[in-house]
Amino acid sequence: YNTLTQYPIPNIQYPNTPNPQKNMALGATIYNFDISLSDVDRGVYEQFVLRVAQHPTENEDYMLTRVLAYCLEFCEGIELAKALDDPSQPAVWARNYAGELLLWVEVGMPDAEKIHRASKAANRVAIYTHRDPAMLRRNLAGKTIYRADEIPLFAFDRAFLAPLLGNMDRRASLSVSVNEHHLYAEMGGVMSETYLTDHKIV
Repeated sequence: YNTLTQYPIPNIQYPNTPNPQKNMALGATIYNFDISLSDVDRGVYEQFVLRVAQHPTENEDYMLTRVLAYCLEFCEGIELAKALDDPSQPAVWARNYAGELLLWVEVGMPDAEKIHRASKAANRVAIYTHRDPAMLRRNLAGKTIYRADEIPLFAFDRAFLAPLLGNMDRRASLSVSVNEHHLYAEMGGVMSETYLTDHKIV
């Protein structure tokens, strides 16, 4: 527990530290993405391989949203959660070597209690959803969420995700570019684009 907030901080391991309790979920489908990232807005340019375990209960829209969130929040020490069945864990997170939780990313339709706890624990909290952002805002309306006005909410609709999912293989190349809030993603020779609108949760 954080003695200042009295909210439980997830038992997150340092990057590259083996944790036998956080193995890939049994029955998960493994995807390997060769990612080229060019985020002009943030000045981030990286090439890396991202290994993703699709949980048996996780649909492809959710998984691709996780991958895109990882790219758009890319920073030193960033990690994907190893198990989605642990409700205390963020979908994407980053912790520095001093132990400070820098980033907590939620994907989908998180509830207010978890967002509140995340905002108490991490320097930055962001939400990425493949669902209707208006529905999420309604679900959160009137709920207590610490620093709610500082939490961005980004949404990817089916028109953006579907062309990419139609060309997604278990080994795939994914190019992600951001310029003046325009997001361009290419997979399997198919390009899809959208505008990164911050819907805000309040």
